[in-house]
Amino acid sequence: MVLTDAQIVQAKKDAGQIQPRHEHNDCIRMAYEWLDVQRTTKGKRSADWKHIIERWCGRYISDDDVRIAAFMNPKIDGKYPNYNIGKQLTLPSSQRLRAIGEAGKHNQILRVGRPNVYKFIESDI
Repeated sequence: MVLTDAQIVQAKKDAGQIQPRHEHNDCIRMAYEWLDVQRTTKGKRSADWKHIIERWCGRYISDDDVRIAAFMNPKIDGKYPNYNIGKQLTLPSSQRLRAIGEAGKHNQILRVGRPNVYKFIESDI
């Protein structure tokens, strides 16, 4: 599912954030795609989600981009950085980035090769 600009604009309004800092709507799309593939749990846990997602998508994203993506994703519950994401993370397929123009714009932060971060790998979709 590719999020439209209209959906993102509405989510920004509905989330009611004061002085949010958003980089680009594509950053919200990339965070949404990363969150969407993760396994969820009943409990909440905190992690440096923003940096983990940046390493996957190869582009800087803000905490607020992650907040909006989580707000939009029906699977994700909690408030940044405490979400219902399981400890065993899934590396999303790079195909999820194919239609997102800003993906890879900051290649210097692309460091997917951290074996201790991901337990599973999503097969190509």
